[in-house]
Amino acid sequence: MTDTAVETLSIADTRVVRAIELIWREADLLDRKQYQTWKDLYTEDGLYVVPIDSTGDDFDNRLNMVYDDARMRDMRVVRMTEGYAIAAVDAAVTTRTVSRFVVQPSGDDEIHLRAAQIIVAFKRGKHDLWAGDVEYRIRLGVDGSADRIALKVIRLVDSEDAVPAAGFLL
Repeated sequence: MTDTAVETLSIADTRVVRAIELIWREADLLDRKQYQTWKDLYTEDGLYVVPIDSTGDDFDNRLNMVYDDARMRDMRVVRMTEGYAIAAVDAAVTTRTVSRFVVQPSGDDEIHLRAAQIIVAFKRGKHDLWAGDVEYRIRLGVDGSADRIALKVIRLVDSEDAVPAAGFLL
């Protein structure tokens, strides 16, 4: 966090509400496959991580399913929108639910939340279910339209088991 004052906020705090609205906007954009707009929700230094070991935080030195900085997010969006990757050609239809928000100690300019996420993906007549605990760090701007995701870590409940291929962003 860039602010030195850390406090535990209420879920009703307007800064927390803004952060949750951004998280819901991200889920909607992903379900509608609006990847160009989605990637603009992240800070330039933001990370999008899906670790295999759900207990650690040292993502630089551990195996991850996804570890995307701005450059990797750009490349992923190109693959998913240009139609050359099988994930783009035969993409699943998804519906995300993000809920059970728990506010963590936060500063004035960055909100730290934990949440639960469930994704139902439908492809080729089959449903897949993805569930996980998600950690978010939302960097607040001058208003809600300037808020950005600085960190999103998705710890899948079955991350150490055989996970079906995800041709979509979690």
